[in-house]
Amino acid sequence: MFEALGHAIVKRRKRTFSIFLLAAIILGSVGSLAFSRLDSGGYSDLNSDSAKAFKYLEDTFKVKDPAVVFVIHSEKLVTDPEVVASAARFEAKVKSEPSADSVLSFWSAGGAPTLKSNDGKSAYLFVYLNADNFSSFDALGGHYRDTYEGKFENLSIYASGGAVFANSINTKIKDDLKLAETISIPLTFVLLLFIFGAMVASAMPLLVGVSAILGAFFVLYLITLFTSVSIFALNLTTGLGLGLGIDYALLMVNRFREELHHGKNVEDAIVNTLKTAGKTVFYSGITVMITLFSLIFFPQDFLRSMGYAGVSVVAVAVAAALIPLPAILALLGHKIDKGVVRKSAITPKEDGRWADIARIVMKRPIAVVMLTGIILAVLIAPIQGIKFSQVDSRVLPASNNSATAARFIAENFSGQEGNPIEIIIPNGASQINSITEFKSELAKLPDIVRIGEMQVVGEDVRLVAIHSMPPRTPQAEQLIHQVRALNVPIGTLVGGVAADYADTQGATSKKLPPVVLWISIGVLLLLFVFTGSIILPIKALILNFASLAATMGLITWIFIDGHLKFLVGDFTVTGALDTGSVILIAIVAFGLSMDYEVFLLSRIKEEHEAGRTNVEAVATGLQRSARIITAAALLLAVVFGTFMVSGVTSIKMLGFGVAFALLLDATLIRALLVPALMRLFGEQNWWAPKALKRFTISH
Repeated sequence: MFEALGHAIVKRRKRTFSIFLLAAIILGSVGSLAFSRLDSGGYSDLNSDSAKAFKYLEDTFKVKDPAVVFVIHSEKLVTDPEVVASAARFEAKVKSEPSADSVLSFWSAGGAPTLKSNDGKSAYLFVYLNADNFSSFDALGGHYRDTYEGKFENLSIYASGGAVFANSINTKIKDDLKLAETISIPLTFVLLLFIFGAMVASAMPLLVGVSAILGAFFVLYLITLFTSVSIFALNLTTGLGLGLGIDYALLMVNRFREELHHGKNVEDAIVNTLKTAGKTVFYSGITVMITLFSLIFFPQDFLRSMGYAGVSVVAVAVAAALIPLPAILALLGHKIDKGVVRKSAITPKEDGRWADIARIVMKRPIAVVMLTGIILAVLIAPIQGIKFSQVDSRVLPASNNSATAARFIAENFSGQEGNPIEIIIPNGASQINSITEFKSELAKLPDIVRIGEMQVVGEDVRLVAIHSMPPRTPQAEQLIHQVRALNVPIGTLVGGVAADYADTQGATSKKLPPVVLWISIGVLLLLFVFTGSIILPIKALILNFASLAATMGLITWIFIDGHLKFLVGDFTVTGALDTGSVILIAIVAFGLSMDYEVFLLSRIKEEHEAGRTNVEAVATGLQRSARIITAAALLLAVVFGTFMVSGVTSIKMLGFGVAFALLLDATLIRALLVPALMRLFGEQNWWAPKALKRFTISH
């Protein structure tokens, strides 16, 4: 297949390149339409009890969450006549907004005590919008914040709420993404010049990477026509697109140069490059896609979006590396080495530093395994303190207005009035005695501030309970479990933000075992087909999980314990990690690590099939591939590492986590542990039952 593809591309190289350019322009133009359709939410399990409660609230009780929450603060009490008059004028001004469906405040609600602060100098004003889609919801959040936050007469106005937070985080992510790209693209090109040693060759990874990004944006746009896609998918798309473009182009260009330097003509060099490096790219891409596809198993649109983005960008990157890139290489031929910057990088070495390292490691394999095991254990140790939460305003920089408003609310109001526990009892009108007993038990829970009066619509009953802690925290999750453990009336649904968080965490936990099983079986089967070995896939899986645990341990030490802020940048220490971000880092890092495993094993397998002993196959394979793996990991670490300039903690954590995992994998795992373990297993590395050998491929 790859040989035929090579011949076909060489014969039609100009046509292939022309079609590629046209496709890139069209896909990029249409794909850019996706930006305005992306969502900052998507953290909920829409099949949960809390989602059913929300549906009841909306359909039966005609209740919806306020999109904008204003806190009106004065140096005087909120009941002072001067403050009352100013607040009335402010409320009238907000009410006059065409997008304001309704407005409710402390004053218009008759001085409800639950809507004022502990010191009586601040009060809430809730705005319910008539926005019919996320784009307008987002835009209106920015409008209300920019128009009303600050000073109004003698009042100080703080803006919060879902729409304001959505706009704040979306704007911050887009700005940070531009900054990250401004840093990463020039820096990446400089590193590519050093690694490839020539101007023309250095442009190839960017060509594949940009193609992958544009193609993935197009696919994401199509997906937004049918379902929600998270704004965070932009970061993953650009990071993976550039990274995989670098990975695959490095492998392909390096092999093409190698074939040319062995005396082959351009067509034979292209054909042999596709038969070897092209095959590796294809199987590597499938491995990464299998891993990233597991994100689609989760119920949250946030993680599903990452699955859509990840699979799309990998698929397009593989296609770009296997079709337009060989066409361009065929057009360039020996001109691939034009614009020499570093001559020593142009000619691949048959033997050298990496082969020497492999031989040294394989002379003392037990000592190397023990030493690397100790290092991994030290890195893994902090993972025992890991705790999970969900994204809230604290992921924004402390100086951000939305974060400031959220802090002001937390410090000055005793309960989460804007985030109540919503308790719905369908057919509750016939269970009044049970509801009364339940209310009495509920009021005794230590974190419940107050319980509102029953609201009855038809046969359905609604109760509102205000709690004291932020809703998307482990403490709030525990409270929801306590509420549901009470003697609840038949059919009771517990909803609200805290319940939504608890349900989502629970659904995520349930999905983890099948996700791990999917990844493990998929990787084991694919690596078996690729290597023809039973031992190597199992070893690869164990090493990848060990590397992943080490990464999670270090993330815990930094982002929960608050260390190394000088390296990753300042952030608010919350004592917990966002669950979705941790899963995303784990799966992306695992997939990319498998990428490098396939690169390394492919070359070792090729050398072993050529007749070399196990030791020499490992040494030569490491020499031929370690330079590519290390360079690719460094470049990809730079791409993801620039995400640390982001002020959004979850993006900062994604950047650090993936960058560290890649560097750890390319050095400690691939350069030391893999050759040491392959030396210990010897020729058993390649063992598999004869009956299964027919299902494997030749290198």
